[in-house]
Amino acid sequence: MHLRDFSLPTRVLRSAVATLMLAVMAPLAHAQALDTPTLTHTGGGFFRIDLDVQAGASGAPHGFVIQWMSKADYLDYGFSDIEYDVYSAYCEFDGSPTLNTDARSDSYQLGSHGVIGIQMGDLFDETGIYGTYLDAVVPGEYAFRVWAHGDGVNPSSGSLPSEVQFFSTTGNPECTQGFWKTHPEAWPPGCTPMLLGTVAYSAAQLLAIYNQPAVGNGLISLAHQLITVKLNGCNGSNLAPVAATIAAADALIGGSVVPPVGGGFLAPATTSALTGTLDDYNNGIIPGVVACVTPAKKSTWGGLKALYR
Repeated sequence: MHLRDFSLPTRVLRSAVATLMLAVMAPLAHAQALDTPTLTHTGGGFFRIDLDVQAGASGAPHGFVIQWMSKADYLDYGFSDIEYDVYSAYCEFDGSPTLNTDARSDSYQLGSHGVIGIQMGDLFDETGIYGTYLDAVVPGEYAFRVWAHGDGVNPSSGSLPSEVQFFSTTGNPECTQGFWKTHPEAWPPGCTPMLLGTVAYSAAQLLAIYNQPAVGNGLISLAHQLITVKLNGCNGSNLAPVAATIAAADALIGGSVVPPVGGGFLAPATTSALTGTLDDYNNGIIPGVVACVTPAKKSTWGGLKALYR
């Protein structure tokens, strides 16, 4: 997962883009047909902030939007009165997840008082979403708000945004998918070629897999976390707590060749439990076992990208 800075280079650029967007975007103040959802912090990790989104009595029949920015930027600029300003990132949740599923709802289109869990920072492989930034959350403290999405036709068919809340990651280490994906120069020697299942992959092939969105292919999302945990193992992490999970993941993958190197496929329902456990380990949620590194240089957020899953 790429790590980028939400900040744009200059206030002048921000001001110009914001002025243009103000001219074409409908103000949030007009969107008030639905009750405003709520956000509840439920956990997280090094590069992840886990939230529950709960709709009001009216539900969120068209899904919802989460908007966020660093706390420092929020204190400097605040959120604007338009949906998509240049100071922040946003993600529209309007389809169905296949990576981080939730027994409470199989869709982001919530019924009355419906609730679903979201892992901010773990959206790259998720489905049913569209956003300006879907990769790992840069470690730190963030301002969040949420609103029920409108129907895309009537500007007053959504809800007002929620009150701003502040949530944080759990630390600032360098040992998750987001770090290894953007720092191949820091990969420990002897880690490649690496076996995923029974197939060996070169470093270049592993990087290609890292940059391949899962788009509903559980084999890819599982491979992302398996590559990460094996790099952490090469770096000296204690893999004992997830040794059985690693073995089960390799057995499930078998001879399937992970895209884009090959055309293998696994249904997310068969991989999600293993993927979730490995993700928790790589994010330090299984505590005291991950050995991290300090890179010579940090990656930055050079800009935002609009992605649909």
